[in-house]
Order: sequence, then structure tokens, then C-alpha cells
Amino acid sequence: MSTRIPVHPFTTAVATARVSNWYIAAIGLAQFGIFLAILTPVMVSMQLKAQVLNPDNPAQVLAVVLPVGTIGAVIGNPLWGMLSDRTRTRWGRRKPWLLGGVVVLALGLAWVSVAPDIVTLAIAWLVCQTGSNAAFAALVANFADNVPEHQRGRASSVLGLAQNVSILAGTYVAAWFAWSLPLVFILPGLFGVLCVVVYVLVTPDRLPEQRPKPFRFLTLVNTFWTNPITNPDFGLAWWSRFLITLAAFLFTTFRLLYMEDHLGLSTAAAVPAVATGVLIYTITLFVAIAISGWLSDLLRRRKVFVAGSTVLFGVGLVVLAFATDLSHFYIAEAVMGFAYGVYVAVDNALVVDVLPDPEKPGKDLGVINIANSLPQSVGAAIGLFLLGIGGGTQNYPVLLWGAGIIALIGAVVVLPIKKVR
Repeated sequence: MSTRIPVHPFTTAVATARVSNWYIAAIGLAQFGIFLAILTPVMVSMQLKAQVLNPDNPAQVLAVVLPVGTIGAVIGNPLWGMLSDRTRTRWGRRKPWLLGGVVVLALGLAWVSVAPDIVTLAIAWLVCQTGSNAAFAALVANFADNVPEHQRGRASSVLGLAQNVSILAGTYVAAWFAWSLPLVFILPGLFGVLCVVVYVLVTPDRLPEQRPKPFRFLTLVNTFWTNPITNPDFGLAWWSRFLITLAAFLFTTFRLLYMEDHLGLSTAAAVPAVATGVLIYTITLFVAIAISGWLSDLLRRRKVFVAGSTVLFGVGLVVLAFATDLSHFYIAEAVMGFAYGVYVAVDNALVVDVLPDPEKPGKDLGVINIANSLPQSVGAAIGLFLLGIGGGTQNYPVLLWGAGIIALIGAVVVLPIKKVR
């Protein structure tokens, strides 16, 4: 039998009927900080590090190091989410994991910056993924705890905007500080800690009055599993998220190398060109986010936005396969930015709408977040395989066509979802 516990200061017992603009801004800031810290290496700086450790074949370094982070993502995200569901502290159940995770992430990034070999780099990256997934699992669970259904589209837009602004910011950090690898890794980590501290101090953490049932071994086993047979909508949402994220990371993991090997740019020219491309991507993403989350709430429709944007994103990837100069690259970035803006503005809302148990979202959102984290790591190995088709390691048309087809499949699996329209 569960027993009631008192609500502490800094917490609230029940979700409000409507969250404030301050809450939405604060959770967006925390999202920005976490993703700035973890995605800057994935997008640019890890590629720079790989070129230092293995100038002749940096793609091989990425294929070895990034998959190791999969362990921290696949195990950590649902585990930390489940533990945050069960946590009861004076500061709430999410904030200790959120703050602790981002601090571990920052320390891991400092280690990555000075790693002298591939083995050390892989271990340090595992620490980064473990910390970032603890923080992110707690953050999205807090979103599910507090944001009512009629505001989820708008709040999801803010989270998506924050995530993609972090990519833009991280790209420019890498461009400005490419001369100093320690700064490229450490500055985003420190800023991520600052953003999360602000969120922790200014927002409440919903702490249910009911204590969780006693922890059993089966609780741990179930942490990594949400039955897709009994929860088919949840399973389909998972696969949709996984496939579009994989499609995106198949390109972004190798974007800098694509600029050098496929378009023929030097490293000095490729880094600012990537930054410009991400800027264009982010501008069109802003436009999409500004209207799609609000429109989804107004029309009470989720699937058409998610499926349609995923197809459009795949089109942008195929455009890259035919790119011969920077203008084509920038056009593709604009298409993909708009598509992904629509996607991120609505998909978080769709996922929360199909949760099996809205009162214990941490574990299930942790399972969903495996679909965010896993492609960041396995994408490097899959991408290296596609690049090697036909011999060599530079078959970018095959890589991009493969990514486009994966995105199309991701759009199709959304359509059978029944719980949302």
C-alpha cells in the first residue's frame, strides 16, 4: 500500500491547469543548455578531435567512439527516468537527476577535450552520454508532469526551438574556437550547467503525494521495456522518433567530412560553411516552429504534421546527394530546417499524448529517449558502412539516399497511431 507524504517547499502536488510563460521559457532554457553541451561534439567538435587523433581516417575514430556512448544512452535514459519517478526529495523528484546529470556531462566534456587516444576518448564520451541522458530524462519527465494537453504543442515548439538553436550555437562555438579543442568542449558544458541551474531555481517540481511501491527486481527489468503489443501507439511513436533521428544523424555525423570530401572544401572553408548552413537551417526551422505547434493545438491534429514533415526531411537529404556546390547545400539545409521545425514542434506533444501511464512518465519517456540517443551513436557505424559501399569511405550519395529512405519509413509508421488524430 502506498502512503501519502507531505509536499515540500519548491514542489507542488498536482499539475496546474495552465503553465505560465515563465515556466515554458525556463524549460526551454534548460533544454538549450543540455543540448548545446551534448550536440556540439556530435555536430562538429568530435569530428575535429577525430582529425587530430587520426588525420588519415577520422571517420574510423567516429565509428569507434560514438557507438560507445550508446551504452550510456540505452541504459541510462530509461533507468534515470524510472529512478526520478521514484525519487522524493526536498527539491522534488526530477531536479536532483537534472542537475547531477548536467554536472557529470560537463566533467565528461572536459575529459574528452584532453583525451590522448581513442580508448580514453571513448570512455570519456560514455561519461558524457550517461550524464546528458540523466539530465534529459528528468527534463522531459518534468514536461510531462506539468504541461497540460492543450499547451503541449506550444511547449513542444519551445523545446524543439531550444534544441535546434543549441545546434546553431554549438556550430558557431566550434567555428570561433576551432583553434582550441579544450574550449570547444568545455565552454558548452559550463553553459549547460548554468542553464540548468537557472531552471532548477525558478520552476517547481511536481511531487505526487503517493509514495511509490517498494522497489523489486521486476521494476528494474521493466525499466527498459514498454510492451509495444499492449501499447501499440507508444511503440509506433518510438519507431517514428528513432527513424527520423537516425536519418538526421547519418548526415550530421559526417557533415564536416561531407563538405571536405564531397564538395571539395578545405577544413578552413568547411567549418564556416557548415556554420552558415546551420544558420539557414535554423532560420527556416524558426518559421516552421512559430506556426506548427500552435496550429497543431488549434486543429487538435498531430499525425499529419509529424508524418508530412518527416517525408519533407527525407527530400532534403536526397537533395544533398545531388549537391555539387555550396548553393545546393544551403537549399537542402533550408528544406530540412523547415521540415524538422514542424517535426519537433509537434512530436513531443504526440509522444506525451500516447504515454501508457501519464502519472509515471519518467520510465516510458526514458524508453522514448533511447530513440533520440541511440542514432547519435549507431549512426556513425551505419554511416561508415554506407560510405564504404563500392569501395573507399566517401560514397556520400549512397549515405544520403539511405538516410532519405529511412526518413520515409519513419513517416509511414506514424499513420497507424490511433490515440491521436
